[in-house]
Amino acid sequence: MPKTIGEINKKINDGDAVVLTVNELKKLASDGEKPTVDDIDVVTTGTCGVMSGTSAILHVPVANAGAFQKSKTISLNGVTGYPGPCPNEWLGSVDLMVYGTTHSFNNPGYGGGFLFKDLVSGKSVDIEVESINGDKFKSSVSLEDMGTARILGTRMAFKNYTAFTNPNYDLVNSIFHALPMGGPFTGLTFSGCGDINPLQNDPNMATIKSGAKVLINNAEGLIIDNGTRSSPDKPNLMLTADMHKMDSYFMGGFKTGAGPEVYNTVAIPIPILNQKILDACLVDNNDIELPVADIKGRHLPISITSYADMWDGHDARPVYNKNVCVDCNVCEVLDKCPTNAYDGGIDLTRCYGCGLCKTLCQYGAVTMNTGSVDLKLENGQIQNVPIICRQSDKLRAEKLMNILKERIIKSEFLL
Repeated sequence: MPKTIGEINKKINDGDAVVLTVNELKKLASDGEKPTVDDIDVVTTGTCGVMSGTSAILHVPVANAGAFQKSKTISLNGVTGYPGPCPNEWLGSVDLMVYGTTHSFNNPGYGGGFLFKDLVSGKSVDIEVESINGDKFKSSVSLEDMGTARILGTRMAFKNYTAFTNPNYDLVNSIFHALPMGGPFTGLTFSGCGDINPLQNDPNMATIKSGAKVLINNAEGLIIDNGTRSSPDKPNLMLTADMHKMDSYFMGGFKTGAGPEVYNTVAIPIPILNQKILDACLVDNNDIELPVADIKGRHLPISITSYADMWDGHDARPVYNKNVCVDCNVCEVLDKCPTNAYDGGIDLTRCYGCGLCKTLCQYGAVTMNTGSVDLKLENGQIQNVPIICRQSDKLRAEKLMNILKERIIKSEFLL
């Protein structure tokens, strides 16, 4: 029988709701069970990845009231912010927006994503302001000092991604790889969490729509609308949540060949209102096609693979063997880890599981099975390409959808 959101919320409040992660649901199906709409009330899904459309809306105290009329420019740890739209005239504070993709002018490896993580971690950041009269002010503030601090994601939780390789000899700088990418076919980089991704499990957006509640970096948030450049075939979401309530583990910066980017983790509940919605949640990685394009051409697919080739049977995290490490004078892993997770060992609170460290360490001190894929090219040739960089983190996504499940079971999160 069809159900309503109100009926499911009542079951959640009463402690009677049956809630599964999408992994648990798929396991039931693979074990031969045939769950029905009467058996399950909510399925939790998740994704984690580089989401370039991420910005923060902040209200930052700078100086005493009356110190300056309004701000002309502002930076936070060298990351440029954009004052306004409210001028906050003579208040000594600034309303502003910071883009997650903005690069620091005094540290090329630091940008908006790293800034957001620092703020949510409780760290103080350095503020520099120039007023419209040319007066300059410096201060240090933390997230606690900011009355307003919200993430606004204009393009998040994509359903469709493209994987990239370089079929040519030229070195290509791109946000789609952690380093300039060489070739031909020396590696493949991809994004997307495959069959746990929210929009893969609700492809017609029957329940994932404006006004629905979600978790963004472990803070309760909302779907505002479809994201920019969203389409029925390639949807993404516009999301928002309060940074004060976020967990820094689920967010941060990610260095790429074109400078630092920003990543987030999103978990979305799918209320099982009818059998059609439930059946859609049984999508499998083998069923989800992933086009592979020239990293320089971007929209010119040269082959097709699937998320089974990207994720199934591969390691979630690298393993570091100190006994093998030769302590290079210039450690490539230390210098180029996208999330700054390596410093004489792997910090698993920062590690993203991208797999780049395994590629960079020529002495084998880091081991990780990230897999490879056979690409069928237009000329009929089969080209085996190693997967060298993952710009999505399935482990973080699974952790957040498990947290969402527990919050629903404890009646701490209603649909």
